[in-house]
Amino acid sequence: MKIYQSRSFEKKIRRFSKKDKSVLDGEVKKIVNNPSIGEEKKGDLKGVFVHKFKLSTTQQLLAYRFVDAETLELIKIGPHGNYYRDLKSYLKSK
Repeated sequence: MKIYQSRSFEKKIRRFSKKDKSVLDGEVKKIVNNPSIGEEKKGDLKGVFVHKFKLSTTQQLLAYRFVDAETLELIKIGPHGNYYRDLKSYLKSK
């Protein structure tokens, strides 16, 4: 399976520590092994899945979608505050 990262996703994970990046890699592997692990969103965010997990002491949300059967796009990662608002604005700009 091919995995692509959005530009905002790449910028966000640059600031992560090595430990946090390894936890994130494990979560991405979980998504690849079980694509329905995340919750599919409705309305404006239809087709986007969000997987919640703990990173250090904060809960992180990871938005992803399937471009086709063999391509996964990692869209956005971050804490819950204003997450869905920023996600909607990012998807509208594309």
